[in-house]
Formats: sequence, structure tokens, C-alpha cells
Amino acid sequence: MWDFLKAVVLGTIQGLTEFLPISSSAHLRIFPELFGWGDPGAAFTAVIQIGTELAVLIYFRHDIWRIASAWLRSLVKPEYRGSLDARMGWFIIIGSLPIVLLGIALKDVIESDFRSLWIIGTTLIVLGVVLGVADRMSASNKTIKQMNLRDAVLMGLAQACALVPGVSRSGATISMGRILGYEREAATRYAFLLAIPAVVGAGLFELREIPHGDNAYGWGPTITATIVSFVVGYAAIAWLLRYVSTRSYAPFVLYRVGLGALVLVLVGTGVLAA
Repeated sequence: MWDFLKAVVLGTIQGLTEFLPISSSAHLRIFPELFGWGDPGAAFTAVIQIGTELAVLIYFRHDIWRIASAWLRSLVKPEYRGSLDARMGWFIIIGSLPIVLLGIALKDVIESDFRSLWIIGTTLIVLGVVLGVADRMSASNKTIKQMNLRDAVLMGLAQACALVPGVSRSGATISMGRILGYEREAATRYAFLLAIPAVVGAGLFELREIPHGDNAYGWGPTITATIVSFVVGYAAIAWLLRYVSTRSYAPFVLYRVGLGALVLVLVGTGVLAA
């Protein structure tokens, strides 16, 4: 029963932090350590992210259906190939390749060395500063309709940086989007869509690791956390899209820097084990 209660807490943390540019994987590594629960494991983290991506699939179902159908039609009907939705399908596929290829190549390092709290604290601070600078310096004059292949590749490369916990998948993609001049809402929306193949793929790939002894939780708690992350994540998407349409990312930048500094202090003083 205690594992199920912990699963509810971890699912809530995942749902709250997946779409905010503050790194859900960092929070799922830091807070269990603070609570004395230990590292839940890379497999658990990857699998419960399926819940939040299911929230994305439902929230953006009309966009996804339109993009997918236009992309499929464009394969056989040339007249569809110039449409935004068909091109967006290709952008998401191509933009997902960097994180997929690097995720497979660096799997062992991601599940071990990259989960060090020294690295997580540092990346929280560094990428927080990057997000803040990118948000302030952005021209903010490009909409998602102006997406092109170069921008899709660059945002895909930025997303791949999130293989290191603390970077934040949405934070890295949004930062690159802002550097390229996209409006906050456009950068955020594309970051959500771009994450779907990578997160769902990673979660399905790690399913086989759940029953193993080196993973902290079995099927029951993992499924519980996944369901909770879906419910909380769905609410977080709606809130964030409303928020960024009128406000900056400054609160998230300050939070990242503050949390990263706290983690480094706690690890440095021996309160937390790296």
C-alpha cells in the first residue's frame, strides 16, 4: 500500500512538471531523494510519462488527426504536399530523430551517470538561464504556420538535450523556438507535439524493465502513477497554454535556478546522495 501512495505522489509530480519548462525527470529524481524514497529508476520515469503524453494526444486530438491525415494523404496525393499540416507531419518525424537515435546510443549512460544530482542541479540552473535569455531576446514574430525544416531540425536537436535530466524536454524546445523568433504559444504548442513520438516510444521501450529488480516499482504502482500523471497533466496543458499567451517564462526561470542551487548545496553538504 505504501508503494501505491508513493506512486500517487510521483504521478502528481510528473503530471505537474512534464509540460512546464522545469524538467519532470529532474523532479522525479530530486523529490523521492528528499523524501527518503531513493531513485525510482529511469524505466519508471519513462513509463509514467506515457500518461502525460496520453493527455497530449487527447488535448490536441483535432490537431493530431488533421496533421496525421494530411501527412498520409500527401504520400499518395501530390496536391497535399504543400499544406502546413502535411509539412508539420514531416517536421515532427524529422525533429524526433535526434532524441530517438541519441536515446538508443546513450541508453546506459542516461540510466546511470546522467542521473547524478550534481548534473541535474547544474542543468537546472544553466538551462534556466538559457530559457530566460531566449525568452527576453526573442523577436516573437513567427507563428507555427512559419515553421520550416531548418527550424524543425534545430528544435529537434534542442529536445534531444533533455536526455539529460534537468534540461526539460519542453524547456529546451521552447528555448530554441524563442531563439528562432517564435511566439511563446507557438513554441510551446510545437514542443508538446514534437514530444509525442519520443516520449511514447521511450515509455514503450522501457516497459520491459518494470518487472526487473533494478527498478524501484512493480506494475501496480507504475500503472497507478501513469493514470495520476494523465489526469494532472491534462489540467497542466490547458493552464500553461493560457498562461504563456500573455506572460513570460520568468517564474519558471527563477524556480529552476533556485531549485538547482538548492540541490547543489544539499548534495555538497551531504544531505542528499548524488
